[in-house]
Amino acid sequence: MSERYGFSLTTFSPSGKLVQIEYALNAVAAGAPSVGIKATNGVVLATEKKQKSTLNDDRSISKIEPITSNVGMVYSGMGPDYRLLVKYARKLGQQYIQMYDDSIPTVQLVRRVADVMQEYTQSGGVRPFGVSLLIAGWDADENVPYLYQCDPSGAYFAWKATAIGKNHINGKTFLEKRYSEKLEMEDAIHTAILTLKESFEGQMTEENIEIGVCNKNGFRKLTPSEVKDYLATI
Repeated sequence: MSERYGFSLTTFSPSGKLVQIEYALNAVAAGAPSVGIKATNGVVLATEKKQKSTLNDDRSISKIEPITSNVGMVYSGMGPDYRLLVKYARKLGQQYIQMYDDSIPTVQLVRRVADVMQEYTQSGGVRPFGVSLLIAGWDADENVPYLYQCDPSGAYFAWKATAIGKNHINGKTFLEKRYSEKLEMEDAIHTAILTLKESFEGQMTEENIEIGVCNKNGFRKLTPSEVKDYLATI
């Protein structure tokens, strides 16, 4: 029955679903896994960076992207869709700085990005974004870390720890067992790597995973040598 409604973005199926959103979520579920964990003193983002071929020279292509000095983002799903959202989020961050001379609060950035994703669920001639986002931020005013997830529907959620992409259910189950309210950044990085390892195929190296951390000093990606050091302790 749903196939009759699958071609229309703006028509609800009898079960009350926009079927194109379901398809977008399927694209996310087929994407490389990503993990976010909130610690007492920051947030960790980690993701698998799939190597399509040993001939690829894609060192400049990154899945974890800084948005502002204190906010970073990662995705599971379709890379080109993510690139567009990164560009939009950075523009929002710059506009806020120009207007208020301050970094945009994480919650405001998440809300505005989610609004754009929702807009693409009700407009003719477009399709929903085939990505889910994990957004990590540190708000200096409140001195606390934030971790949010944005879905293709435009829904967004705050998490202590979560996993998206391939085998995300196993990832969440693993995090539920390992997560603690007293988790600190170093332990959170190890837990994120172990969560990725649950569904990882082949050898995990500094070339095929990326890790980003966000704390009171801002957001940054770990260098390959730093990632290698963490992998050596697992």
